[in-house]
Amino acid sequence: MNFAQGKPNYLSELLVRFGVMLAIFQLLRIVFLYVNWNEFSDVHCYDFLVGCWFDTITIALFFLPYALVQLCPFKIKFLTKLNGIFFHVTASLLYLINIIDIEYYRYTSKRSTFDLLDALTTGEDFQQLFGTYLLDFWPLVVLFALTIFTHFRAIHYLINRLPSHSFLKLSTTFPQFIVGMLALFLVARGGVFRKPTSIVDLSRYTSFEKTSLVANSGFTMIKSFSQTELKHTRFFSEEMVDQLFNPSQVSNPQHILAPKTNVVFIVLESFGIEYIGKYSQEESYTPFLDSLIDQSMWFENGYANGAKSIEAIPAIIASIPSLMNHPYISSSFANNEEHGLANILAERGYSTAFYHGATNGSMNFDSYAKKAGFQHYFGRNEYGNDKHFDGYWGISDEYFNPWTAKKISQLKAPFFATLFTISSHHPYYIPPHIEPKIKKGPQQICASINYGDYSLRNFFETAKKQAWFNNTLFVICADHTNASATRLYKHRTIRYRIPILFYHPNGKMKTGKQSSIFQQLDIMPTVLDLLNIKTKYYAFGQSYFSENPREAIAFLQDSYFYYFDKWMLTFDGKRIQCNVINPLVGRLPNNDRIDKNKLTSHKNRLKAIVQQFNNDMLNNQITTR
Repeated sequence: MNFAQGKPNYLSELLVRFGVMLAIFQLLRIVFLYVNWNEFSDVHCYDFLVGCWFDTITIALFFLPYALVQLCPFKIKFLTKLNGIFFHVTASLLYLINIIDIEYYRYTSKRSTFDLLDALTTGEDFQQLFGTYLLDFWPLVVLFALTIFTHFRAIHYLINRLPSHSFLKLSTTFPQFIVGMLALFLVARGGVFRKPTSIVDLSRYTSFEKTSLVANSGFTMIKSFSQTELKHTRFFSEEMVDQLFNPSQVSNPQHILAPKTNVVFIVLESFGIEYIGKYSQEESYTPFLDSLIDQSMWFENGYANGAKSIEAIPAIIASIPSLMNHPYISSSFANNEEHGLANILAERGYSTAFYHGATNGSMNFDSYAKKAGFQHYFGRNEYGNDKHFDGYWGISDEYFNPWTAKKISQLKAPFFATLFTISSHHPYYIPPHIEPKIKKGPQQICASINYGDYSLRNFFETAKKQAWFNNTLFVICADHTNASATRLYKHRTIRYRIPILFYHPNGKMKTGKQSSIFQQLDIMPTVLDLLNIKTKYYAFGQSYFSENPREAIAFLQDSYFYYFDKWMLTFDGKRIQCNVINPLVGRLPNNDRIDKNKLTSHKNRLKAIVQQFNNDMLNNQITTR
């Protein structure tokens, strides 16, 4: 670095570097807002000022070691050069995380946390798709290159114009070095509060809906890394919490279906209600699913319990949500003892198998399936024909679905089988031979959903020819919603709504639309009742046939979302926001009123769910007590 004559102004240089980073962070925030405009409303300059404060905290957190070397009165040439490399590499990584979130936010509705590394390192999905990501999201690659160029040019330009003598040359004395480091340390803590600023504190400065706008992806990453996954919680006494919510339950056989009825779960990747005509009452990309809904018991207000596939499977299979920043499957609690539906049915003579067309190891589903009690796992390796490999995720649904229907016939009845589809996922690959027949829409995913519906038809056309078909209960649901371009379907009140339906070919199942809330967690308890199995079990959901409150719960970036009737509560672990929202309308503010006693009852139940989840996970007690 070239300086004018005289001693280098180390403090001036530090402030220049930090100032350039702050300016770039704000520019990236503007781009983030522009791309995700439909996610936010009522944005003001104040939100950018709050964002600047959290950017400052982020810089202080990541660059304390850099400042320590930069401001130290005693200079070591090699260490100074190494410190410069550290600065540029760290700044580049922070820019990269923020740029990734410009697009990734559309899929997760949150700034990235440390669980992003789990997604990148679990299985071989990221390695297989890396090239595709670069091609599909090339504007982000260009933006990253421009950001790095701007970073270096701005710093070089400004530092070379620093005066050689300045009152900012304070870092040359030890006491002033101490004062500078102390000030930076206080900024890194977020002020002089008793505890350092955390992710949950974002809502102190802005409305919950805008926390992801004012946040910095580097801030949420480092805070989720240093944060323990769960803490022991005590809102109520043990006796009181069990009265409010007790996950240890007893099934209630309904005697609707014949004994030893087979069960097939079909989990549809990213099938949000937006594209299903029966739900949206708009243009449909799922004609076959719509026809199946007409013959099923289906839930108008079905809810996913997470925003990722890896969160959906334990919720559906074992009624275990991921009410923490890390998905349960990839968390430190992944080895906790559990006793879900596959275990219970296997103990009663059911054969169990999990079918997933992705490359084996994807999201650790093969390992989890074994732990969850499935006796067999069938993935891309077991399919054994890579001519049908889509080049990205695995075997295209069009081939894997009917293959699964035939493969199920090899299971000894009664059986419990789960099929997880893959094709309706970015990059939304459709085999060329079928593409002309696929219905397209305003968003890229529309054609992929239509292809998924076509593949679902293939499954049932093959299944109808199998001997087991007429004695099988089918449960069909989505794993989570998709990245929508429509403001309504991006709203937190709608974000988790998915199709859920129960279908049985013999017509003994109740059919028609059910208006009550029904979440993924409720599937396992309901199936146990339908299969006439009398047993104790552990679940965070409630059977459709129970008299317990109809509710749904999800967790995103340190906050809980709790749905009941036509309301939604948000809870950050300390405060429950009083602005209840009507999830069926999806807009703010809401002019409806709710009885205070009813609201208090549901607030207490939400706290009880959180207490039971945290403590049972920490104590490895997610089985019946």
